[in-house]
Amino acid sequence: MEFWRLLSALLCLVLAFAAFSKGEESERIGDFFAGNEHTNNWAVLVCTSRFWFNYRHIANTLSMYRTVKRLGIPDSHIILMLADDVACNPRNACPAAVYDHPRKSTDLYGDNIEVDYRGYEVTVENFIRMLTGRVAPETARNKRLLTDDKSNIFIYMTGHGGEDFLKFQDSEEINSYDIADAFQQMWEKQRYREILFVIDTCQANTMFSKFYSPNILSIGSSEKGENSLSYFHDYDLGVSVIDRFTYYNLKFFEALDMSSKQTMADLVATYNYSLIRSHPGVRTDLFARTLEKTYLTDFFGSVQNIELTKEPFPIGKKRK
Repeated sequence: MEFWRLLSALLCLVLAFAAFSKGEESERIGDFFAGNEHTNNWAVLVCTSRFWFNYRHIANTLSMYRTVKRLGIPDSHIILMLADDVACNPRNACPAAVYDHPRKSTDLYGDNIEVDYRGYEVTVENFIRMLTGRVAPETARNKRLLTDDKSNIFIYMTGHGGEDFLKFQDSEEINSYDIADAFQQMWEKQRYREILFVIDTCQANTMFSKFYSPNILSIGSSEKGENSLSYFHDYDLGVSVIDRFTYYNLKFFEALDMSSKQTMADLVATYNYSLIRSHPGVRTDLFARTLEKTYLTDFFGSVQNIELTKEPFPIGKKRK
């Protein structure tokens, strides 16, 4: 009789330990996936200008596209919106090519580019629907921003603008309130963790003055009442091929690779009025981290932190 009592007590201890271990294991798995680190990066790159004389805006966007791809963000996580196709314009002396420098050393169009919204698809409505996820059911996957609450999103916009507005296609405008409300919808729907918003246009800093959602870091090329200027002029093409603000950002990025530890503070420290000929603005009050603790690869790259564990997690395994 004593033997059976001991055996029963031992069995109870074993079952209790098993239940405790299972609960602890579930908690560890939950903690692992509930961490504060972001798990994926996305880029939304938007050129809002049409017509040949706006060549530089297309080159701005394609240059940024080349940079984020080089630093590791795949096409599946890039939404590229180009309002015009200057590569195939009959006035292009270099057919099927786009360059951001008169030396023409790098073809930005090349043979490995995926344009998700082109021509008249680049509208204010489509842009806002893409950001907020309110797209039609038949919308193709490449036109959807499939982000979640662990996503860091880099949003770059360039075109002609003014105080609190940016023109689309020379026929409509998006204003700072539209973007601010779209970002709030994204936050409420858990569509981002952090956003880096960069805009290169005249009076660019006014475009993020109305933002009110958390975890947004904003950078603009020029102050209120100030123009954002073009840079190199290509006499073969007859147009300017890039804007100053975008050029000097890209020049800084060219020295980076996927393992870079350069921060946003390092980038902002390079802004020089004598080079850019305007006063870039940085808004940080909505952003939880300091610029010194924000790595550029947190937005421009696709290198993820990996947490090593001693034992594998039994995800998806059925217990007998």
